[in-house]
Amino acid sequence: MPEGHKTHHLAGEHNEMFAGQRLQVSSPQGRFSGDAKKVNQCVLGSAHAVGKHLFYEFENDRIVHVHLGRYGSFALQDSPPQPPRGQVRMRCIGSTLTLDLRGPTRCRVIDRELQAAICEKLGPDPLAGGKKSEVFAKVTASGKPIGGLLLDQAILAGVGNIFRAEILFEIGMDPNLPGNAIEPSRFDELWKSMTKMMRVSLKHGRIISVTAKEAGKPLAKLGNQERFRVYGKTHCPHCGDAIAQDKIASRKMYFCRRCQINS
Repeated sequence: MPEGHKTHHLAGEHNEMFAGQRLQVSSPQGRFSGDAKKVNQCVLGSAHAVGKHLFYEFENDRIVHVHLGRYGSFALQDSPPQPPRGQVRMRCIGSTLTLDLRGPTRCRVIDRELQAAICEKLGPDPLAGGKKSEVFAKVTASGKPIGGLLLDQAILAGVGNIFRAEILFEIGMDPNLPGNAIEPSRFDELWKSMTKMMRVSLKHGRIISVTAKEAGKPLAKLGNQERFRVYGKTHCPHCGDAIAQDKIASRKMYFCRRCQINS
């Protein structure tokens, strides 16, 4: 599932490519046809992200709300476009480019009232100026494990399964540590690691937790398996022990018992 860095990256790209243009919006698949008519031939004012949610705001005060979920993806091609391939939920045709959306969990037209209600349910978004103090208050008010709290979008918007594993490994924190047992200084470490990692990942459009020095090459040239320290790995890059796996908040958590629990 795309995490917050990806939605912010997509919003930035789509703003550059389509904002200010009158778009032809359709639903080749058919599932979005009724809503597509509400924004067809309207000017896109802007696109922006909050956590894992994307909002495309059109001139008629209607907003296309997209949540990619696990399987959603965008594809670009030149305009005029080729006939749709696969199940294209939404197609937006601009002056020079066409954007196709496939497989999202959510794609609908909403108003500003519903947009506000969606955002109110989300915790602070570190990539949108979310406040550390608000997240700290929510985390330390809970006895649930930090590995689960980081996935709770009502506590913190935008962090997903990969980020939580990489952040907790970087600071050497036990993923089962209760939120109310985290000292302020340790939360400061977590926040610093998280915001740094998310900004680097936003810049490159994909999650990167290692440094260029660790990787021995520029970050832009990293292969998929070179980008992470612990997620999907078999052995710890620090101590060499086998990476442990456990389910926390119903998702597989990767961590090192020696570096994060017994350290």
